[in-house]
Amino acid sequence: MTAQLIYDTVADDFSRVNDLIIQRLSSDVPLVEKIAQYIIESGGKRLRPLLVLLSRQAAGYKQDEHLKLAAVIEFLHTATLLHDDVVDTSDMRRGRSTANARWGNAPSVLVGDFLYARAFEMMVELGSLPIMEVLSHATAVIAEGEVLQLMNIRNPDISEAQYMEVIHNKTAMLFEAASHTGALLAGAEPGQETALRNYGKHLGLAFQLVDDALDYTGDAEAMGKNVGDDLAEGKPTLPLIYAMTNTAETEKQVVRQAIRKGGLEELPKILEIVQASGAIDYTMAQAREQAVLAKQCLAAIGDSPYHTALDLLTDLAVERVS
Repeated sequence: MTAQLIYDTVADDFSRVNDLIIQRLSSDVPLVEKIAQYIIESGGKRLRPLLVLLSRQAAGYKQDEHLKLAAVIEFLHTATLLHDDVVDTSDMRRGRSTANARWGNAPSVLVGDFLYARAFEMMVELGSLPIMEVLSHATAVIAEGEVLQLMNIRNPDISEAQYMEVIHNKTAMLFEAASHTGALLAGAEPGQETALRNYGKHLGLAFQLVDDALDYTGDAEAMGKNVGDDLAEGKPTLPLIYAMTNTAETEKQVVRQAIRKGGLEELPKILEIVQASGAIDYTMAQAREQAVLAKQCLAAIGDSPYHTALDLLTDLAVERVS
């Protein structure tokens, strides 16, 4: 119900953005269009374009270019998903086969490149150098985040601070760019621009923290991915990092070995250790802390239905159970 209230706030714009996304996916190469449409239409919530729509309205924008900006953000996000699934060798996303599982790695990477290129074409059409600066920087930071994560695969010695840097770069950065560019498009005054930018950052951090907790507690069918995917890939996320520092030496070594080895052989034991150590509660507490910081940013934004929707969106990010 909460989600519906949020989307209803910008229902007309949201529908028009979806139409624009489909329109701008057109390509003379049939396979490009087929793969791009498959991943775009695979049931995502479009949170990042939603953030553009809500932020620009909260800052008082009255024109029409926000539709194009929202589509740009979705294309950038979808390109990262295509590339991520190849890097992670994932075979399931949002409850469906990944594009690389259906068509192979090479077409998936190349269609991701197409989506990046199409996004930058549309950025040029917006004609805003500040928006291009934010989005080009964000794209570079996201790529750096993915490389940082790759460097830490099967590394049980990653610190919580290093983990937070990874999730800021690979996930929160695009949330931040979405709300920031929405504010820039609206010509928000500096205080509001900073507030909306920081709101997106904290929202993105909360969202990823919850995702990482759900990897050890969620339902595979509801999540659209397999429980234990992070462990299978050897990703040392916060639940494992916390568990290793808050459990007995024997259990700590089990977790360390599971990260080094990857795979799911030790998943039942790891789930038991993670739960017993309080790691899920800790990770969720960190998510709620980021949500509080996000809500505090909204104090600089005037009261409106869009302010309320952003507030509700923060609650939704941390109240997910799947």
